Amino acid sequence: LAEALKHAFADRARLMGDPDFAPVPLEQMVGDAARDRLRATFDPARTHERAAYGGDYALPEDGGTSHFCVVDAAGNAVAITSTVNLAFGSMYLAGDTGVLLNNEMDDFVAKPGVPNAFGLVGREANTIAPGKRPLSSMTPTIVLKDDRVALVVGGSGGPTIITGTLQVLLNVLAFDMDPRAAIEAPRVHHQWVPETLFVEPEIALDVRENLVRRGHAVEARGRYNAVQAIAVDADGVARGASDPSKLGAPAAAAP
Repeated sequence: LAEALKHAFADRARLMGDPDFAPVPLEQMVGDAARDRLRATFDPARTHERAAYGGDYALPEDGGTSHFCVVDAAGNAVAITSTVNLAFGSMYLAGDTGVLLNNEMDDFVAKPGVPNAFGLVGREANTIAPGKRPLSSMTPTIVLKDDRVALVVGGSGGPTIITGTLQVLLNVLAFDMDPRAAIEAPRVHHQWVPETLFVEPEIALDVRENLVRRGHAVEARGRYNAVQAIAVDADGVARGASDPSKLGAPAAAAP
């Protein structure tokens, strides 16, 4: 998983931006050739230097993002992630409206190869231009199975939104966990730059030592992101959970 995350964030930095301004070469990321290239580089016994993932480039706290999921009795679903980016956004209000303006400009690449506030790097595809959308880590997700909603999930936490949402999704769909167990399970995070694999303290010490032997720079830290999810089974029964790290809780309304 850590190796897959490193490759994904390296591709994000090199290739992704607003598709209205620069084509996003999906085949280079998810096509057969990309799969074969990544498989050839994978070594289960060790990790690699930063440049092996697609380039070489010279994590503050998140406090401006929230996410919620909704499923109704008719099977409709909504996943919404809202953010002003960093805590208090731009720190400017829109007149006397009380509306706080965001600082999403930081999601652009001001200078290729120079990290933004979250330590993310990028290239020309995500540089600033009029009318252009910055590359975002927000990942509101709805999973369909047999034309019905099976899972609604998303989160907050800057670039850890991507990795946290992915791991909860895998826990539910691949490991058949209920949403609460999937969210409460310890998580890891790697975003290619910095060259650090962040692990939650609940991950066993022998697992961390094994990762170090494989060449990872492992650092334990408390939960940085928060994920919310609703899973719906084949009978239409919905089960929700919200990350306790942000004091969230699921709620239901009587029909």
